[in-house]
Amino acid sequence: MGDILTGACSWTDRRLVASGWYPRGRRDAEGRLRHYAERLPVVEVDAGYYALPRRRNSELWVERTPDGFRFDVKAFSLLTGHPTRPEALPPDLRDRAPARGPADPALLDEVWGRFAEAIDPLRTAGRLGAVLFQFPPWFTPGAPAERLLEDTAERTKGWPLAVEFRHPAWWHAERADGTRELLTSLGVTAVGTDMAQGLTASLPPLTPVTRPALAVVRFHGRSGAWGRGSKEERFRHDYDVTELAAWVPRLRRAAQRADELHVLFNNCCGDAAVRAAETMRGLLAPPG
Repeated sequence: MGDILTGACSWTDRRLVASGWYPRGRRDAEGRLRHYAERLPVVEVDAGYYALPRRRNSELWVERTPDGFRFDVKAFSLLTGHPTRPEALPPDLRDRAPARGPADPALLDEVWGRFAEAIDPLRTAGRLGAVLFQFPPWFTPGAPAERLLEDTAERTKGWPLAVEFRHPAWWHAERADGTRELLTSLGVTAVGTDMAQGLTASLPPLTPVTRPALAVVRFHGRSGAWGRGSKEERFRHDYDVTELAAWVPRLRRAAQRADELHVLFNNCCGDAAVRAAETMRGLLAPPG
């Protein structure tokens, strides 16, 4: 069975910082990360989606975490086809931000290069667990999407690339095998999810393993406001132990088919995510 690492999708969320999970004396930037890394072995850098990461930050993260710790870095919004505010770009690129529609190829090339440069210290130090490309709900199955996935896989060759779809058609019963085969052929990790069921935008609770080196499952909470409302409304959920325990058998089965499994909690309200991660870590621990 592969290693199972559990963690949260941020260690800097302001609600987490305000929750009291970080002890006194460890609430500055360095203290928070060191404390987090003592409690959990993996974290997702969700800030990479909202603004291009900086190489210096990656260097500091390496210094402040032990060998074996993993950072899963969420790809910048422009690289996944999401709307991107000019303010999210470095100052020298802001006048090239697209008002609407896709970015021009030259800008994309520049952003790709800077993103790669920023995360290189994590990769070099063995701290880079995955680079997560979360595609938007309008990214639907078909030839254009497959071409973009192929291009993404080519640009990230040598990276631990993971892909999460937000349009449920990718995992409908009649399409799921084709999705697995596509991602397997590209050497890409398919991201499984837990979320509220019965909604138009619900993804099924699958744990697909498409790349033997790494499997990833992200727990988004079970809010009925998924797909609408504020971020807090969409992700507000406090997992109870029964909900988490129901996932243990399928997570263990996934870990039997992967060298490493990352289980990440995105129910980012207060300390709900880190508490769920700690509980799940206990449930998945080998007996004895």
